[in-house]
Amino acid sequence: MLTSDFDYHLPPELIASEPLAERSASRMMVLHRKEGRIEHRMFREIGEYISREAGDMLVLNDTRVVPARYFTNQGYEVLRLNPLTPTRWRCMVKPGKKFRLGHTVPIGEATGTVVEIMEDNGDRIIEFDRVVDESKHGHLALPHYMGRDDQPADRERYQTVFARSEGSIAAPTAGLHFTPDVLAPLPHTFVTLHVGVGTFQPVKVENIADHKMHSEVYEVSEATAQAVQTAKRVIPVGTTALRTLETVARDHGKVIATQGSTDIFIHPGFDFRVAGGLLTNFHLPKSTLIMLVSAFAGKELVMQAYEEAIRERYRFFSYGDCMLIV
Repeated sequence: MLTSDFDYHLPPELIASEPLAERSASRMMVLHRKEGRIEHRMFREIGEYISREAGDMLVLNDTRVVPARYFTNQGYEVLRLNPLTPTRWRCMVKPGKKFRLGHTVPIGEATGTVVEIMEDNGDRIIEFDRVVDESKHGHLALPHYMGRDDQPADRERYQTVFARSEGSIAAPTAGLHFTPDVLAPLPHTFVTLHVGVGTFQPVKVENIADHKMHSEVYEVSEATAQAVQTAKRVIPVGTTALRTLETVARDHGKVIATQGSTDIFIHPGFDFRVAGGLLTNFHLPKSTLIMLVSAFAGKELVMQAYEEAIRERYRFFSYGDCMLIV
């Protein structure tokens, strides 16, 4: 299949650059796979589709977004991909010519030095003489399509209410709709997958089979493994939770307690072993995420649903509305 098969035209005013005043006030498109039927509901009505008595189990990603975007004292950009230690970071930098080997990188009171340049992708290893003050100099790396820098309010709103384990650059956005009151009565459990910068990377190849996915670390607890094994229908909340579960089932035959890293690329033709439903946001054209959703619900139905979402003026992307696929 071609990357262009997953393209669609989105009017720019439908991109949600700000969150709604209330998390659970989002709209929710419900996609019924077997009947090819579409419903228009509100997210707060999700309890009508999830039943403890029927053996349903929501699986959410409890990763916590960390401030990963920094600016040097000269205004150059540093995106921390991985803190190898508190003072040794693997980073993407901009502009690259200002971060040559041996160049100093001052951020506030801390002074870093470029000690290594990765040959495969140009990432820099920067060693600092002290810990950089994250609370003073760190920014959330909001997606580029929001067209704005992070604001203080994003520290709370670009974070799920159940976020626990620090390590993500981007939020698992399907979880942003939940409030404690909405989540509490629903059967649920958690996995952890730390969302990396690759979630923002476009697919640059013409044939999707040639695309190489980024790798992200995950963890599944014993309690979660038991909850998933005994559930009659597992409904991942977001593509990150789904990718975690399907990776573990692929590698071990079923969902067990484990940890590791995954670069699984789910596109049409994939054999799902775990997911029986999916809650997800509306994704960018030609992205690996819309390919994953198309694999789960069928490309033709998904593209039809996106056309209808545009007609009905749904809000798209990270701070936008959601789709429940059953």
